[in-house]
Amino acid sequence: MTITLAIDCMGGDHGPSVTIPASLAFLKSEPSVNLILVGREAPIQVELNKLGAASNPRITVVNASEVVEMDDPLETALRRKKDSSMRVAITQVKDGHAQACVSAGNTGALMAVSRYLLKTMPGVERPAICTILPNQKDGPTYVLDLGANVDCEPHHLHQFALMGSALVSAVEGHDRPTVGLLNVGAEDIKGNELVKQTAELLRADHAKGLINFYGNVEGNDIFEGTTDIVVCDGFVGNVTLKAVEGLGRLIKGVLVSELRKGWLDMLGALIARSALKRISQRLNPSRYNGASLLGLRGLVFKSHGGEKADGFEWAIRRAFEAARHDVLSRIETSMADLMPQAVDHADSEQKIA
Repeated sequence: MTITLAIDCMGGDHGPSVTIPASLAFLKSEPSVNLILVGREAPIQVELNKLGAASNPRITVVNASEVVEMDDPLETALRRKKDSSMRVAITQVKDGHAQACVSAGNTGALMAVSRYLLKTMPGVERPAICTILPNQKDGPTYVLDLGANVDCEPHHLHQFALMGSALVSAVEGHDRPTVGLLNVGAEDIKGNELVKQTAELLRADHAKGLINFYGNVEGNDIFEGTTDIVVCDGFVGNVTLKAVEGLGRLIKGVLVSELRKGWLDMLGALIARSALKRISQRLNPSRYNGASLLGLRGLVFKSHGGEKADGFEWAIRRAFEAARHDVLSRIETSMADLMPQAVDHADSEQKIA
């Protein structure tokens, strides 16, 4: 089966100079994919010509005259720039021309436009950004929300947990993935009111067998693989993600710097070259680029705005894998079993508030 992906070529800090090489690299590695490259046609064609891909039959260029800038307010993206590359790329998914969309553009705008065009799944009030981080068990830890919702109520985090459970069940094949609530300590008495009230909702779901709630977890548990899923609000999640990325680059930089200080160090690096290469790959933040906008009626993936071509290619790969494995319909099926009672919980929590 051939998968078609829509690429917002103008999004991010670098635009076509990154998105086009990444798209072509992925196209070369994956024969069962076609790409719709969306954006200003002239600069896209310049990059395609430069890379000798102007006549590639698996590429379709769709012109979009406007670009959502990284500092554009939501109103501009939603109401004024109706021919933006971001919006036109998402429309390809809405109209059925593509199975998924990838953009490195303004996160808030991407979420707002995606939600406006694609709508949310039944019972989902706010979509969330979800990605994977590595852990010591050599597996993924799914973390959400990573920045879509900086101000949350308990029922929002409650829904994030349900959506995360549905995603991991669909992708990893876990019948009852464990859910942890990110907190400043494992004890129930710790945390702010948002975390405490969310924990009550999750414990109630656990008692009914809806989800497998582990309890509170701390930041180190993400990388120890204590739970399959870690839930937090978008403010905490985004700060955590950026700190982790910075730490990964720091460790890599320190290793490279120290191993170049003397000939004995360089000799040791040469001997351990294979191991160092594997370490570098495992700690490379670009390998984990590509976050899904969870809860929408369509597949949209967000790449970091500052990523280079190899990182953006990983985001494309995550979108491709999600489309190939029909993740959307599988999540919808799982959510249908979880959401009816979840909506009742959310309504009860809102009435109490």
